[in-house]
Amino acid sequence: MRKRSVKMDRINEDVYRTLSEIIRSEVKDPRVDAMTSITSVEVAKDLKTAKVYISVLGDASVLEGTMEGLKSSSGFIRSRLAKECNLRNTPELRFIADSSIAYGMKMSQMIDDVIAKEHREEEETDDE
Repeated sequence: MRKRSVKMDRINEDVYRTLSEIIRSEVKDPRVDAMTSITSVEVAKDLKTAKVYISVLGDASVLEGTMEGLKSSSGFIRSRLAKECNLRNTPELRFIADSSIAYGMKMSQMIDDVIAKEHREEEETDDE
């Protein structure tokens, strides 16, 4: 397994911050949901491509619409990225749906349900 360099970490963070700002304030596509967030960015070492992991608060149809909107706006987003980031090459952006936040929320809800159930059962046994 390769060790990640400090330079690539810095580039990933810079692209992450810049893309977050561009998507939040400059993309006008109505399909892109207001609750869209970037969870991470992985820029290739040759700076030719970047994987942008996207999470959207909402159901699958909202996520699908947002992904379509981002893909159709990718040329605009890439041109804004080129102006904002000082990179030798501006990477081609590949948007990937990231369901980790939704999965975490689902797991948290399941844990809360189990705790509430145990609490109710405990109260019922105390009442007897």
